Amino acid sequence: MMSHREACDLFQENDLIGLGMAADSLRRKLHPEGVVTYVIDRNINYTNFCTEYCSFCAFYRPLGHKEGYILPIETILEKIQETVDLGGTGVLMQGGLHPELKIEWYEQMLRAIKQRFPQIHLHCFSAPEIINIAEVSGLSIRDTIARLRDAGLDSIPGGGAEILDDAVRYRISRLKCSTQEWVDVHRTAHRLGMRTTATMMFGCGETIEQRVNHLETVRRIQAETGGFTAFIPWSFQRENTSLGRFVKQEATAVEYLKTLAISRLYLENIQNIQSSWVTQGLKTCQLGLRFGGNDVGSIMIEENVVSAAGARNRANEEELRRIIRDAGFIPKQRDTLYRTYFLN
Repeated sequence: MMSHREACDLFQENDLIGLGMAADSLRRKLHPEGVVTYVIDRNINYTNFCTEYCSFCAFYRPLGHKEGYILPIETILEKIQETVDLGGTGVLMQGGLHPELKIEWYEQMLRAIKQRFPQIHLHCFSAPEIINIAEVSGLSIRDTIARLRDAGLDSIPGGGAEILDDAVRYRISRLKCSTQEWVDVHRTAHRLGMRTTATMMFGCGETIEQRVNHLETVRRIQAETGGFTAFIPWSFQRENTSLGRFVKQEATAVEYLKTLAISRLYLENIQNIQSSWVTQGLKTCQLGLRFGGNDVGSIMIEENVVSAAGARNRANEEELRRIIRDAGFIPKQRDTLYRTYFLN
C-alpha cells in the first residue's frame, strides 16, 4: 500500500510515462477484461439558490435573485422522461443549499419520480445538501438519509468534497461542511446500506500534501466501509468564478494525468477510477484510460454547474464509444452502480 510520503514524492517526479504505466498495470489487474464503461444519465439541478457562496462556483444565486429558480416537480419529471427516451438509466440530481426546503419537499419529489419511473436510478444530493436538509428539517444525518432512501433515493454522489482538508475548505468555501461532516455523511450512508462515490476537485491552490490528505481520507473510509463505487477526480474550472482571480492557471493535461494515475495507485481498494472528459476534453480523457482510468463517466444529457464555470466540452454516446475503442478497449454501457449487464 502506497504511503502518504510516497504519493507526495510521485507528484514531484517527472517520469509521467512511468507513472502512467504503473497505474495502467494496476488497472489491468483490477479490470483484466479490457472493458471501459460509461453511463447514460442526466444532471438535473433542481435549484440554484444557495447560501454557501463558494468561491469556485459560478452556478449559484443568492436567495431572492432574479435568476434563481426551483424546478417544479413536473418539469423534473419531463426531464427524466427525455432521459429515458434517450436510453438513460439514471439521474444525478444536485442543487444549491436552499434554506427553506425541508425534507418533505425532497420526499415528495423522490416519490413522484419513482412512481412514474420505477426503473430509474436516483443518484442524488451531495453531502452538503444532506447536511442542509437535516439542519433545515431539525433531523439527524442518519434519519435524513434513511428517510430519503425510503422515499426513493438509491445512492449519493461525492460532490461537495473539493479538497478534504479543512485549511483548503476554509479558504475556498468557508461556509460549506467540514471534512469530518463530509466523511460522516458518506460513512452513515454506507452503514445504511447505500453506495456512494468519492470525488476530488483539485487545482484550486492546494498543496500536494493537502491533495494526498484527500486521497488518504477516502482510502480510510473505503477500508472501513467498502461503500464507494468509484473515485472521480477533476480539475477546477476558473472562468466566471471569484476564486479564478487568485488561481491564475488551470491544471494542465499533464497535471491531470499525473493526479489520475496517483489516485489509481493510492486507492487500490476502490474498484473504479473515472477519467473526466468534461473538464479536460475527449483527448485527455482518452489518454487517462492508460493512466489508470477504467470509466469515462456520463454522456451528460444535461450539465449546468461545471459549464457555468467555463467548461465547454460536449460528448455523445458515439463519441465516447469511439475514444474507448481507439484506446484499445471494449466500450460497455453501465448503470450507476457500475454493473455492466448491457449487451452493447
